[in-house]
Amino acid sequence: MRTKYTSLQISIHWLVFLLVVGAYCAMELRGFAPRSYRPLINSIHFTCGISVLVLMVARLLVRIRYRAPAIVPRPHPAVTGISHLVHTIVYLMFIALPVLGFLAMYYRGTDWVAFGLQMPVAAVPDEDLEFSLKSWHELIANTGYFVIGLHAFGALFHHYVWKDNTLLRMMPGKREQE
Repeated sequence: MRTKYTSLQISIHWLVFLLVVGAYCAMELRGFAPRSYRPLINSIHFTCGISVLVLMVARLLVRIRYRAPAIVPRPHPAVTGISHLVHTIVYLMFIALPVLGFLAMYYRGTDWVAFGLQMPVAAVPDEDLEFSLKSWHELIANTGYFVIGLHAFGALFHHYVWKDNTLLRMMPGKREQE
């Protein structure tokens, strides 16, 4: 029985983490850059966001294929339930955020770039829909700080207080012996 997630799961987890950091940093720090850099910074945000969407869907498919390794020692069922709830929120959030962002940019009707490519835009912009989508995108993104913090806190609490293998299951490094 495996004691760690697969190398693919671990790689996707940490790559998504780096891309989420990139997307958040692009938006939070763009005000410090000269205005002429805004298109590049926005493109970084869009590219990171779309990449997160693709990887989260891939991660979900891989997660369906490979069950999570057991937590040792086994936590209380209530802890397991809270963990599943937080993970469900993380998956939903990082699938919904890029979809909402993409649709907001699409309905904005102005040119935008991701991956160095011109992205599609609506022939007839819809300002009301774009504003609504952008508002939801921003609300969920801001909520993301709390959810990401809760997720990290949970992993660290498991490791340092309960002293189980929760955190170690997702850490890169030596592969386990089977």
